[in-house]
Amino acid sequence: MDVKKPFVVGSGIMGSGIGQLCAQQGYEVTLADTSDEVIGRAREKVKAGLKRRVEKGKITQEEMESVLSRMNWSTDLDYARECDFVIETIFENLEIKKEVFKTLDSICSPETILATNTTALSVSEIASATLRPDKVIGMHFFNPAVIMKLVEVIRGEKTSEEAIATTKKFAESLGKIPIATAKEAPAGIVSRVLAGLLNEAAIVYANGVASPQDIDEAMKLGAGLPMGPLALIDMIGLDIHLAKMETLYVKLKDERYKPPEIIRQMVAEGKLGKKSGEGFYKY
Repeated sequence: MDVKKPFVVGSGIMGSGIGQLCAQQGYEVTLADTSDEVIGRAREKVKAGLKRRVEKGKITQEEMESVLSRMNWSTDLDYARECDFVIETIFENLEIKKEVFKTLDSICSPETILATNTTALSVSEIASATLRPDKVIGMHFFNPAVIMKLVEVIRGEKTSEEAIATTKKFAESLGKIPIATAKEAPAGIVSRVLAGLLNEAAIVYANGVASPQDIDEAMKLGAGLPMGPLALIDMIGLDIHLAKMETLYVKLKDERYKPPEIIRQMVAEGKLGKKSGEGFYKY
């Protein structure tokens, strides 16, 4: 199946980035969120980002306006009825995601594929809220979605090969390189491998071994990383990292994924990283 009209649920950093990506690749896309206020903020951020690209000479004013014209915004999930591929990007809460998928299942055409951008939650558990578990799949984009080349395609226990093939083809049409897991895997590949590294970097900082700047610089110079682990946590969002670690720790019963106390403390203080203006760094 060729995707013709995607729909994105959630207009946060990932949702708006995926929506912009779809529009840049020529798709007419609808993004849905809970209120006009939330949507308004997301729309302005996308517009501001595109405007910066115009000012840098990377795109023309006409290209910017063309992208924006293909991005529709709504507070009504009912518009998903007209779409053939849905990507959910809301907060990492299983029960809320299941409610959203249950609603989408009742709205969308039986042929519509329902994808989740979750980094840690079970695709099968999310699919259990629907009558189409064969068409529920993980489609994990990386931040920033417009730039990062990888899309992890994560299958649930009942995800069909047809849904996997369609999702990979759609990812390729967005200019991405899809890599599919051989079986259902909490956190996919990259987040699972990175989890222990990010946790340990936070612990090294909490133990007073070095400053965030020195830890990140050491890891870039010594391990060849393009971005330091603490700066990466800030970009992901400490709350998102915490939610992911809590899920992995519960599911895998492995101490490597136990959330460090420093992460819990910073989240409680509202230090969520780049999006809040302060995390391991100030922005």
